Amino acid sequence: MIAEYLDLLMFAALMGAILLGFPVSFAIAGTAIAFAYLGWATGAMQIGLLGALGQRVFGVLTNDVLIAIPLFVTMGVILERSHIAEDLLDTMGRLFGQLRGGLGISVILVGALLAASTGIVGATVIAMGLIALPTMLRTDYDPRLASGLVCTAGTLGQIIPPSTLLIILSDVMSSAYQQAQYEQGKFSVETISVGQIFAGALIPGLTLVAIYILYVLGRGLVRPQDMPPAPTPEGRPHWAEVAGAIVPPVVLIIAVLGAILGGIATPTEAASVGAIGAILMAGARQGVNKKLILAGAAALLVLAVAAGLAPVRLQRSDAGAGALALGLLYGALALLGFTAILASLRKLHTEKILASAVTTTMTVSSMIFATILMASVFSLVFVGLGGEDRVAHILEQMPGGATGALIFSMALIFVLGFFLDFVEITVILLPLLAPILILMGHDPVWLAILIAINLQTSFLTPPFGFSLFYLRGAAPDSVTTGMIYRGVAPFIVLQILGIATIWAVPALATWLPSVVF
Repeated sequence: MIAEYLDLLMFAALMGAILLGFPVSFAIAGTAIAFAYLGWATGAMQIGLLGALGQRVFGVLTNDVLIAIPLFVTMGVILERSHIAEDLLDTMGRLFGQLRGGLGISVILVGALLAASTGIVGATVIAMGLIALPTMLRTDYDPRLASGLVCTAGTLGQIIPPSTLLIILSDVMSSAYQQAQYEQGKFSVETISVGQIFAGALIPGLTLVAIYILYVLGRGLVRPQDMPPAPTPEGRPHWAEVAGAIVPPVVLIIAVLGAILGGIATPTEAASVGAIGAILMAGARQGVNKKLILAGAAALLVLAVAAGLAPVRLQRSDAGAGALALGLLYGALALLGFTAILASLRKLHTEKILASAVTTTMTVSSMIFATILMASVFSLVFVGLGGEDRVAHILEQMPGGATGALIFSMALIFVLGFFLDFVEITVILLPLLAPILILMGHDPVWLAILIAINLQTSFLTPPFGFSLFYLRGAAPDSVTTGMIYRGVAPFIVLQILGIATIWAVPALATWLPSVVF
């Protein structure tokens, strides 16, 4: 009797271990190993199935797509530590502050910009919690509304590309899509790239931004006392000041996303471009000669374009004087770019930014990869205990067919988001649900975007929403935990509205990938 339900007991045991406070990776691996031997002892599982574990671990460690994660994390951490977010918030606050709800709109817009340039929720929420939240409170904003705005704007980093969630999700959905095609009898299978998921998430992400702004404007009309205009003693910023704060991150966003969506670079190559761009921007912000930074950035850009259009192979025996001259030019451009990078790194090291950024990058990347690796153990044992067949049976028996199965899956992900992190849900649950949903006829890119917005909501749902924890650590004592929880409640409803919008209009998620790819 127990052996028949070991898969369900295994999932319940994992939830319990995480809620008890065990480190997530150890909880996942320990639960999996314990139930593997329990399944072996009761005859519910062949222990030899664990022999496939080495191949799974090797597949994760050699996955080129996942290499982009630490590079994007590096980009985000350096931009956050170099106070570029502060410049953005200050400038946008002065630009919109005199409007009713203007500070709230500026927080949302800055959250979107930081989302596209950093992709790190914790860094964005903490930065805005330290800078924008006190300003809104001094302007007599409702503390609940101010808290909800900061938490929600910070979570945009998970749906607006590039983001670690979308990278992990694209890898999981690609595997699920291939598995679904094999089960359909297709052996010439298609895959889903990170670029397709990034393209699919771009318009839905901006749709969420528009929904938030409309809510702020509407609430400003209905309850004007919640968001009075902010006094701007320094006056509205000059256009040059606005451009100086906004243009560098926008250029970086265009360089990264444009390279991916345009097919010029792979996500990993584009992530390296983003990391180098962040280092140069941070160097300029910390006082490195701006002419050197601009010259170095221009040299690297020219080198990237020219080397692609006219590559030089000096090792060839027929290389003439023209090839030699071109090689010397490329070498000079590389040297100029390297000089600018070295000057920026030296300045960041002097200002104590580089060491903390590298440490944070290693910590975040280790957490993500440890979770992915241990989830491979968990899913292997779960499949061995018959969990995959049980999930398939449950979805197939749902009333409403494919639509009913998707509603059930989205509701399950939403509920689990109250207790689990997005990485755990993505790498443990989605490999079980996604292949079946795709087999039922759902478009994989559209499905991935719906799930991404749902997982983004997990940052806002108490009691374990990470944005709530981040803001609790950065907010002043006058803002209570209860205020934060009540403040995010309307935005959770707006998230559900966003999911409904993408569900009702699938073209919002599928049009851009179909055009670009």
